[in-house]
Amino acid sequence: MEKHFKFTNAVLAMPLFFVIFMWFVYWLEIRFNFDFVQNGIYPRTFSGLQGIIFSPFIHADIEHLYNNSLPLLVLLAALQFFYPKQSLQVITYGILLSGIITWSIGRENYHIGASGLIYVLFSFIFFKGIQTRHIRLVALSLAVIVVYGSLVWYVFPSPEIMGNKSISWEGHLGGLLTGIFLSLLYVAPEFKKVPKYDWEKPDYNSKEDKFMQRFDENGNFVNLPIEKEESILAHYSANIPVEYQIIPNKENESKPEL
Repeated sequence: MEKHFKFTNAVLAMPLFFVIFMWFVYWLEIRFNFDFVQNGIYPRTFSGLQGIIFSPFIHADIEHLYNNSLPLLVLLAALQFFYPKQSLQVITYGILLSGIITWSIGRENYHIGASGLIYVLFSFIFFKGIQTRHIRLVALSLAVIVVYGSLVWYVFPSPEIMGNKSISWEGHLGGLLTGIFLSLLYVAPEFKKVPKYDWEKPDYNSKEDKFMQRFDENGNFVNLPIEKEESILAHYSANIPVEYQIIPNKENESKPEL
């Protein structure tokens, strides 16, 4: 496994904590007969601003809570495993920005539930994987679109959705747009491919490559002209006159026989 992808306790702890807290809020509402719906997002009202923070933890019924729990467990775990450095910022700003968009464009009704955050995670993971062009992250993007690709149909204000006030297409749209924005905002330099070969470097010039010089403009192999070797004598030639004297070796002269 690559050094970027390491399993830590946070991969399980963070999504479990988030989902358990949602179920705890719902239990409080049932156990003590609270009505937290009024703490959701009510568009274009001052009191409705509180829902930007509280709405992801408030759900209408057990089915609504269950349908949001499973995608959150999967997507939060994927976010923490593959993007641990960006996960906290994506969750925090994802909740805030998607909530602000919902508050700005939503219908006059209470908007509650974690579906906005689900769309943030879905959008961020998909587009970020495509942007990094890392093979594992691209595979993750394709897996997300295969499993949760049908979520896109709940982004548009179709007559069926418009007539169903229990579906907040505005929250889904806000989450989708927020995820795209965050994928562009938070770069992931740790996944940038390090050039291994000379031709992968940005300053690579094929004209200076000895191998590429052996091919003409049509791609045909050609022989390079043989460079003339510089004469070795050129390194030892000089204009200074040199005089030699021959001195006989008297020791080697033959002695007369007696």
